[in-house]
Amino acid sequence: MKNEIKERFFRYIKIDTKSDENSESFPSTKKQYDLLNLLKSELTEMGLKAVIDEHGYVMATLPANTDKKIPVIGFISHVDTSPDMSGENVNPQVWENYDGGDIVINKELKLVLSPSLFPELTEYKGDTIITTDGTTLLGADDKAGITEIMTAVKYLIDHPEIKHGEIKIGFTPDEEIGRGVDFFDVKKFGAQYAYTMDGGGVGELEYENFNAAKLTVSIQGRNVHPGYAKDKMLNSMLIAMEFNALLPVNMRPEFTENYDGFFHLIGMSGTVENSTITYIVRDHDRAKFEKKKVMAVECADFLNKRYGEGVVKAELKDQYFNMREKVEEVYHIVEIAEKAMVEVGIEPKVVPIRGGTDGSRLSYMGLPCPNIFAGGLNFHGKFEYVPLESMEKAAKVILKVIELYTQKNW
Repeated sequence: MKNEIKERFFRYIKIDTKSDENSESFPSTKKQYDLLNLLKSELTEMGLKAVIDEHGYVMATLPANTDKKIPVIGFISHVDTSPDMSGENVNPQVWENYDGGDIVINKELKLVLSPSLFPELTEYKGDTIITTDGTTLLGADDKAGITEIMTAVKYLIDHPEIKHGEIKIGFTPDEEIGRGVDFFDVKKFGAQYAYTMDGGGVGELEYENFNAAKLTVSIQGRNVHPGYAKDKMLNSMLIAMEFNALLPVNMRPEFTENYDGFFHLIGMSGTVENSTITYIVRDHDRAKFEKKKVMAVECADFLNKRYGEGVVKAELKDQYFNMREKVEEVYHIVEIAEKAMVEVGIEPKVVPIRGGTDGSRLSYMGLPCPNIFAGGLNFHGKFEYVPLESMEKAAKVILKVIELYTQKNW
């Protein structure tokens, strides 16, 4: 299984699937179809009925090989990689039997993957570590998840003696820009429960995620010749800086953890006349989330009182909500995933997602969908890595989850 996982993973990460939040198309980039079409072809070659629809969603069905009544379950991963860094010409490096020390991923750029900065590295001593070469991200988010699902499905096909119910497979575009399931047809997918394979290190199991919103602040300044600007000029860039200064410093991502929420400044552009600053707003607690949105509006109101009505405009758009409310109604799906990990020798780590997955939105669309680890770490950047053994363990968890559904009396 390990060699197959490595070959699949390398095949998938070589395909550039970076999404684009500034695009109005869906998927946001045509190049995502390169991997989506490949996956559809590979599933078809395995003998599955696979389709790709007009929105790029790949869906496939592995028929049940038992007459026992078992809920239809699905496994889902996304094909796109983060816009934060290039996913083109990915050149992975393999570090076998990792010794627990520093990994120099790029000597020329002086890039070192070190346990001193990333202490969780020491948990993978002895494993085969796959890293970037420091010029791109790796793409384990979420091509590791894709690899694991495809490997598990192939294993079931090759071992018909393993009894299972009907299994659904789904691959989505544009998850990284929050649009992953905008057009996902839950009814067409046909699963009663599902799991996204999109988590981090070994053992992670998540059924809580952030409530999320995008905050766009537009500032209308007044440009006047600087020599004659007294009592006339409004420098929109300086007002933008004032807005940012009004938000609590301790609510920045770099000062938060666990269940802490935050305002994350992700973009800024401007001139004296016009400026725009963009944030993502996050909190697990719905009440605190709503308070953060109110705070943003109050900051804009405060500056408008100082500089004039309409100078600052704060626009908020909800992106997704905490799936806990929906998953707790069918908590056995979490318990099955926990048991599956234990039975393959993994200690479950039930933690809140400090982010979101397709599963968070799918849960509100009628498909309860907790998140299982895919094995990668340091996503979205040049220090991304994934242990080969972690992907193998994730594939085994998928197989064990399927087995446990078969064993349970429904």
